Amino acid sequence: MQPLRFDPIDEAKRHWEDHGWKQASPGMAVITSVMRVQQIFLQRAEEVLRPYELTFSRYEVLMLLTFSRKGRLPLSKIGERLQVHGSSVTNAIDRLERQGFVRRVPNPSDGRGTLAELSAAGRRIARRATDDLNELVFADLGLTDRDETMLYRVLRRVRAAAGDFREG
Repeated sequence: MQPLRFDPIDEAKRHWEDHGWKQASPGMAVITSVMRVQQIFLQRAEEVLRPYELTFSRYEVLMLLTFSRKGRLPLSKIGERLQVHGSSVTNAIDRLERQGFVRRVPNPSDGRGTLAELSAAGRRIARRATDDLNELVFADLGLTDRDETMLYRVLRRVRAAAGDFREG
C-alpha cells in the first residue's frame, strides 16, 4: 500500500475542531492513532508468524505456556492472563491442539477442569517464532530507546487507569 500524501488523523482532528469539538479532538486523535498503530504492529507480527501458521493470539498462548512453571495452565487462567474471553481461548487451544503444539490434559487439582499443556513441538515453534519476532518486529519499532520507554510508561498509565491491573 502506498503512503498517503497527508495524515488522515491530523485531517480528522482538524474536522473535529471545525465542528466545535475542540476539547475532544486531542483524545480522538490519540485513540485513533493508537488503534492505527495497533493495526500496523499486528500486521507486522502476523507477517512474521505466517510461516509458522500462527496468529499473534495463538502465539501469545504458546508464550504464556512457555513462561509457566510446568508448561501448562488451566484454560480459565489463560483467558485471565491474556485478558480475552473464554471462547477465544477455546478457539486458540483447538487450533494449537490440531497443530500438535498443545494438548488438553485433565487438571489433577480439579477433576472437572482441563489444562492446556505445551508440547515439545509447541516449545520449538514458540522459540523459533520468538527469535524471528525479536529480530524482525520487536527490536526496531522506528523509535529511539528513550521514546519506547516513554511510550510504554504512558500506555501503561492508560491501562492502569482503565483497571487493567492493580499497581503495587
